[in-house]
Order: sequence, then structure tokens, then C-alpha cells
Amino acid sequence: MKWPAKTLWHLLGIAKRTPPAHKPINKVIRPLTKPSPMRLRYDELVLEMKQTYGLRIRKWRNSSSGCAWIVRYSDGGEAKLIESPYPKGPMSCAIFLHEVGHHAIGFGTYKPRCLEEYYAWKWSLDTMRDKRFNVTEAVQKRMDESIKYAVKKAQRRGLKNLPPQLLPYVKA
Repeated sequence: MKWPAKTLWHLLGIAKRTPPAHKPINKVIRPLTKPSPMRLRYDELVLEMKQTYGLRIRKWRNSSSGCAWIVRYSDGGEAKLIESPYPKGPMSCAIFLHEVGHHAIGFGTYKPRCLEEYYAWKWSLDTMRDKRFNVTEAVQKRMDESIKYAVKKAQRRGLKNLPPQLLPYVKA
């Protein structure tokens, strides 16, 4: 049986003339499982931070990095945005809260920028402890390495007077 031409491929004779046979779907569909108690706690944390600080999550990152910024509109409005990994464990939770911390402490409140990084990390870990999330040695090490990097970067760019809070992060 010849099919009437329906597409360009049919007109050119390239398309198959017989309709494809439907193959049975043998996919195993996992039943929906109840979220773990920790997953529920992380979900609640995300909602609380979004509501408390008026944040919008631009993107959930797969990497262990984040970014926070504010967009100011000509009508006077502003959008507080972050990108970070979704909290699934202590490290991703700390990174998420660090980015929230930039909004919580206020951009430009602390100068130089490396001091703002210090206070954003401090806010992050203090919040984790207050909300009874586990602050591991790896999380503490990530904070220390991040601040050391920020201090070194500031010094490369010409920072002369280092705030006293950052002196422990200067490599001898």
C-alpha cells in the first residue's frame, strides 16, 4: 500500500513507507520512595533561606562552587540571586549557606572583599551549627582554604593592610 506524501521525506522517497511497529516498553519504573529525614531537613532549609532573604535560585550547580549577586533594576527593584549545589550533605550545605550568607550579611558591608568572604563563611558555619547540621573537618578545611585563597588574591592585587581577622590565613 502506498502512503500519500505527508512530509518532504515522503516526497523524496527517503521516509519508510510502513508505519513503525510499537515496541513494548520494558522499563522498570521505581516506585516513589519517601524522602529521607535529612532530605526533608535540607528541603526545609532551602525554603527557609529563600523566604527569609528573598532569594531566587538561578541554577543548582553540579559542582562544589557557588556565586551570589544582586540585580538592581531601573525602577528601584532588585533581585537577589544565587547559584550553588543543592544541599545534600555537609559540604554542599556549607557552600549553599555561604552563598546565602553574602545576602544575609549584605554585599559591600565588609571591605576588603576577602573580609566579606570570611564573614560569609563564618555565617554559613554558624548557621549550620545553630540548625544542628553537621560541620565536618572537610567543611572547616574548605572554609580555611577558601579564605586563604581570597587573602592571597587580595594581596596579589595590592592589598596592603590586612584586617586582623584574616591574619591566621596568611601563609608564612
